[in-house]
Amino acid sequence: MSALDGAVIAVAGAAGPAGRATLLRLAEAGATVVASDADAARLAEAVDAARYAHGGATVTGDTVDLLDLDAARAWAARTEKEYGRIDGLVHLVGGWRGSSSFADTDLGDWDVLEDLLIRTVQHTSLAFHGGLQRGGNGRYLLISAAGASKPTAGNAAYSAAKSAAEAWTLALADAFRKEGGEDGPRAAAAILIVKALVHDAMRAERPNAKFAGFTDVKELAEAVAGVWERPTSEVNGKRLWLTEKP
Repeated sequence: MSALDGAVIAVAGAAGPAGRATLLRLAEAGATVVASDADAARLAEAVDAARYAHGGATVTGDTVDLLDLDAARAWAARTEKEYGRIDGLVHLVGGWRGSSSFADTDLGDWDVLEDLLIRTVQHTSLAFHGGLQRGGNGRYLLISAAGASKPTAGNAAYSAAKSAAEAWTLALADAFRKEGGEDGPRAAAAILIVKALVHDAMRAERPNAKFAGFTDVKELAEAVAGVWERPTSEVNGKRLWLTEKP
């Protein structure tokens, strides 16, 4: 039996290609999946696709403003109350802004990325922290980019925002460690790191592109599901590389 069988997993930023692949994989593993996204129409399509692919799977969608801490907390509380537990939060909220050079950096990009890549992590982690502890095998998973460890001139804002999100997630991991005491952590916070993501539509648009070092969204979804198969203490506070370290 899969470690995800009967688990209740929330997925933030579920309407994009990575979110769709993750919903499908979690539903296939027997999890109850509670998805959110800011785009209601795309979210409904993603949820319907996962339900259709895995008849009988419980997959629900909810438009949640993750820039509102109270809304994030209400989502977490509603999920735990309805299903009796919460076993995971997969954070897939993304976004990219960049420039041709360091000198051309637009600080307006930072404002956008701070919300998308940092605020949403702060709010979901604070909202789901208690529920993940109570679940007994909880996982908070941040999807990050290799560029956070090796920033490039045109990606200053993006890399800095990703790095901040990683630091926040590792602080959550330290909280889980301390709260677990001698028995070890009851939940884990971990970071899955990719160079970039690729999916079938991208390959169709650019049939001659090699996408070297990219991670397919299906591979990412497989890696996400696999984190629940590993001991909590083994993954808590870890960066799990799905591409070569820079």
